Amino acid sequence: MRDTGEEGDSLTTVQVRSCHLNTPGWTLSHNRGEPEDGICVLTQNVRFRFASYINNYMVLQKEPAGAVIWGYGIFGATVTVTLCQDKETIMEKVTSVKAHSNSWMVVLDPMKPGGPYEVMAQQTFGRTNFTLRVHDVLFGDVWLCSGQSNMQMTVSQIFNATRELSNTAAYQSVRIFSVSLTEAEQELEDLAKVDLQWSKPTSENLGHGVFKYMSAVCWLFGRNLYDTLHYPIGLISSSWGGTPIEAWSSGRSLKTCGVPTRGFTRSDSVTGPNKNSVLWNAMIHPLHNMTLKGMIWYQGESNINVNRDLYNCTFPALIEDWRQAFHRGSQGQTERFFPFGFVQLSSYLSATSDDKFPQIRWHQTADFGYVPNVRMPNTFMAVAMDLCDRTSPYGSIHPRDKQTVAYRLHLGARAVAYGEKLIFQGPLPEKMELLADRGLLNLTYSQQIQVKKQDKIFEISCCSDRQCKWLPAPMGPFSAQTLALNVSSCRGTLAAVRYAWTTWPCEYKRCPLYHPSSTLPAPPFIAFMTDQIPGDLSKLAE
Repeated sequence: MRDTGEEGDSLTTVQVRSCHLNTPGWTLSHNRGEPEDGICVLTQNVRFRFASYINNYMVLQKEPAGAVIWGYGIFGATVTVTLCQDKETIMEKVTSVKAHSNSWMVVLDPMKPGGPYEVMAQQTFGRTNFTLRVHDVLFGDVWLCSGQSNMQMTVSQIFNATRELSNTAAYQSVRIFSVSLTEAEQELEDLAKVDLQWSKPTSENLGHGVFKYMSAVCWLFGRNLYDTLHYPIGLISSSWGGTPIEAWSSGRSLKTCGVPTRGFTRSDSVTGPNKNSVLWNAMIHPLHNMTLKGMIWYQGESNINVNRDLYNCTFPALIEDWRQAFHRGSQGQTERFFPFGFVQLSSYLSATSDDKFPQIRWHQTADFGYVPNVRMPNTFMAVAMDLCDRTSPYGSIHPRDKQTVAYRLHLGARAVAYGEKLIFQGPLPEKMELLADRGLLNLTYSQQIQVKKQDKIFEISCCSDRQCKWLPAPMGPFSAQTLALNVSSCRGTLAAVRYAWTTWPCEYKRCPLYHPSSTLPAPPFIAFMTDQIPGDLSKLAE
C-alpha cells in the first residue's frame, strides 16, 4: 500500500486478487494491463481536507454548544482532530471516514470565548499519515446573514462609507466570510466556491465592489454585538440580489405552503435565480453542519409580484426548515429554535400606489404585526419603513442607511438571543375602543408613544351597502399611551383600521409614532373591528 501526492492529497492503491468492485469511492483497473495474471488494482483518489469554510482566522461557536469540525478523507481512515494553544493540547477527538460520503466529523467540547487556537486534523490510513492545520482560530458567536440585495450591499455602498471602512482596528476579533453566488439543482454537502475566506476585517474586504462583499448589514450587526458582548463574533454572508424566497427554500418547506414545484415566471422584481431551492441547495445547505448562534435575514422585495399571498407561509416555513436542518446537521449543537432576526421591508418610490409592499411587511410577521409570535417563535424584527432614501444611487429600493437597520437588529438580538431586558420594537395597539357618539376610535398602546407629528397615516375601512372603502382617519388627542382617531367621516359601519399601509409611509425618520426613549418606529398594522385586537396584540411582550 502506498500514498502519493502533496500534503492533503492522497492516491491510495491496493492490489487485490478478485477483480470485482463494490466499494464506493474506489476505481478498478488491471495491473500493468495484464488481466490474465489475476491481479487487479483498486485506486481511491480522495483529497484529505477540511470542509470549505474551516480555515485560518475562523470563529467557532463557543459554549454551551460544541463546535463541529468536519471534512473529507479516505474511507476507513482514522482522523484525529486536536485543538491546541501555544503548542499545548487542549483536547483530542478521534473518528473515522464514512463510506459513501467519504466524510468525517467530530464535535469539540464546549469552549469559552477567546483564542487564538490551532486546529489540527491527522488522517491515518495504514502506515500513512496526512496532517492539516488551521491557525488563529477564535471561539465566540457565529451568525449567518442571508437574503437579497439589501443584505448583499457592501460597506462601500452605505452612508459614511469612508469612515465605516476605516473603522476596523478595534474589531479584529470580528471575523468575516462570504459565500460565492452559486446555484445547484440538488443539495450540496459543501460549498462549491467561496468569495472571501475567513478574514480579519479590512477596508478592502469590507468594501470589495458593489453588491459583492462584505455585507454591510451583516458587518454592522456583528460590530454592534461585539461592542456589547466583548468577545469574538463570526459573520457569514450568503446572499444574492433580486432573488425570491422560493430560491432559498428547500423543497420540503415549499411543499408545506403549496408552492408549485415547477417554479414561476420571471417578474421585474426577480433579477437573480428564480428556480425553487437552487440557492438553498448551493449556498445554505452546505453550511448546515456548522454550529451557529443565530441568523439574520433581509429579503422580500422580489416577492411583491411572486407568490406574495403565500409569503405568510413561506417565510415562517423557511425559518422552521432552516432550524431543523442546522440542528440536525450540527449533531444537535445548533439550538433547535435558534434566534432568527429579519428586516421588515423599507420604502420604495413606486410608480403605482398599490399595497404590495405593505402586504409583504405584514406577511413577514405571519400576519401578526409583531414578533416573536406563536408561528414565529424566538424571532426578532427591525422595522425599516422610515429609513427611506430618495436619492440612493442604487435606486430607492436600496436605502443607504444600513447603520440604523443593523442597530435595530442588534437590539432584537440582545433581547431575544441574549436575554437582555430592553425595548427592541416600537409600540403597537393592544386595545381599541369605538366612541361612536364622539366620532372617535381610541387606541391604547402596549408602550409609551411619542407623536412626532399629526398625520393622515391611519386609515379606516368604512362599509355600507356591502361595499367597503378606505378613508383617512386623522390623528386626534393623545396621551402617554393612548391615541384617538377621528372616524366621523365614516357614515356606515367601521370594519377595520390600518397604519402606515403604503409603500412609502413617511420621510426619513419622520413617521408619526415612535417609542419615546428608544427611537423605534411603531410598525405597520391592520386590525379588524370584529377582532378588536389584531393578531391578539394584547399578548405582545415588550
